[in-house]
Amino acid sequence: MIIGLDVGGTHTDVVLLGDEGVVAEIKVPTDASDLFQTVLTGLEAITAGIDPGLISRAVLSTTLTTNAIVQDKLAPVGMIVASGPGVDPEFFRIGENYHAVCGSIDHRGREVDPLDGAEIIKIAKRFKKKGIQYVGVACKFSVRNPNHELQISEILRPYVDKVFMGHQCSGNLNFPRRIATSYLNASVYPIHKKFFEAVKKSLEKKGLTIPIHILKADGGTMSFEASIDFPAQTIQSGPAASVMGAIAFAPVEEESIVLDIGGTTTDMAVLINRVPVLEPLGINLGGYKTLLRSLKTLSIGVGGDSHVRVDNGTLKIGPERVGPAMAHGGPAPTPTDALIVLGLLKRGDPAKAARGFETLAGHLGVSVAVAAQQVFDETCRKILAAVQDMLDRLNSQPVYTIHELYEGRAIKPEIMLVIGGPAPYFAKRLEALSSYRVGVVPRWKVANAIGAALARTTCEVTLFADTEQGIVAAPEENYHETADRDFSQEDALEAAFMLLRRKALRAGSNADDLVMEVVENLKFNMVRGFYTSGRNIRIKVQVKPGLINEYDTVAGLLATED
Repeated sequence: MIIGLDVGGTHTDVVLLGDEGVVAEIKVPTDASDLFQTVLTGLEAITAGIDPGLISRAVLSTTLTTNAIVQDKLAPVGMIVASGPGVDPEFFRIGENYHAVCGSIDHRGREVDPLDGAEIIKIAKRFKKKGIQYVGVACKFSVRNPNHELQISEILRPYVDKVFMGHQCSGNLNFPRRIATSYLNASVYPIHKKFFEAVKKSLEKKGLTIPIHILKADGGTMSFEASIDFPAQTIQSGPAASVMGAIAFAPVEEESIVLDIGGTTTDMAVLINRVPVLEPLGINLGGYKTLLRSLKTLSIGVGGDSHVRVDNGTLKIGPERVGPAMAHGGPAPTPTDALIVLGLLKRGDPAKAARGFETLAGHLGVSVAVAAQQVFDETCRKILAAVQDMLDRLNSQPVYTIHELYEGRAIKPEIMLVIGGPAPYFAKRLEALSSYRVGVVPRWKVANAIGAALARTTCEVTLFADTEQGIVAAPEENYHETADRDFSQEDALEAAFMLLRRKALRAGSNADDLVMEVVENLKFNMVRGFYTSGRNIRIKVQVKPGLINEYDTVAGLLATED
């Protein structure tokens, strides 16, 4: 059996999946001030009365690191960067303890200027004096030659607890984004480490020594142990869970929209032939542009518990949530109260919901029932407007999926898949107010937790070879070998797939789920005079995001359930 857990803004959903489908599902309130306890409560509840020996793994999706970034509650960390000649590194300044040092590597990985060890020791002592325990290090072109980052890390080791090096965060070229990625890895590390230790301790008390995975922003998973060295990979895992929860039920040959309507937000994404659209460069969050691979999603502050009020005669919905629905003891009307007043949702205290709408109705000059219908319709229209805005932005630029680039293709989905607690009610109204065919994903209340549980472990490897210099390397994998003049693209692909397989297995993948593919395969001849002096080869391969092999059985069972 597999546990899937997804932390939402209002509720945390937990499922236990077996060969027969969903064995158990629960919702626990999310305490934003204590997400650790929220997760532990969910795990305790779903495993109550279950033989630990029957559970094979758990997959968690959490907003912990995302919230820390958005709310600017990051730990103070140090940054050391070395850019060499060119753009002033001050343009990329991030955090208060940012230091640019001498030393540079060129675009082919050759050292141009050496580091100054004394300069770095001076900075390290300053970090120690200020109590800085975690440091990010990023050097330009470190993905071609990581030696400077490795040297800086070695010098820092006696003075700090942990160093996050840019070349290990991503094999992609983009110095400013690599700086931000290194910084975020260092700054979210303390809170993620505390979370990791709390979850492990809680499960061990119950006798659960199962593999624990955590969902990443690209819709894949990584082992909890691996996440300690790459904690920023857990950013934006919530929206990814929504996509993975719907993907098995999306049409194979059509484009579709996925909507996850929660209590606090609505998350949305686009699927092309059941394949998610990808953020080509990396996540942009809280003002930080990163190299963290991510599904392209949009979250808006509209959900079942959004604050509803009338402002200067205009109906306003969200983006803030001031509490639960009035029918559940909350302080202000919400779209959930509207559904209860309309008789669509049989939950909570209808009298409290109606009393909340009396004031709204008075401001709008209509009956309570009409006010409730207006709130419901306006909520749906805000969601539809956000969907259209997302599509307009997608169609204004090249569209990337995990499979390919769709340049010049207009994305015009006709199908909408809805998950989340109020999914059935919203689906009918969204279809009535739009041209979409709208369906509800099976087990819509906990589909995001199911998506997390069934997600495949993913990773990627970038490898380059320079036959003129006689080198082949994948710095993020600590791989460096010599290459003779006859080293070919085929040789490079073989080496890249070998490294990818090793990396995936280390990250917790099952050998049966290694669906590997080539993302980039480029070769450039280098010419000296009138002769080809060597080849520059660049390869990128990945274990593509998707669902584990068991998903088809479980998905088939889910499709037949109410």
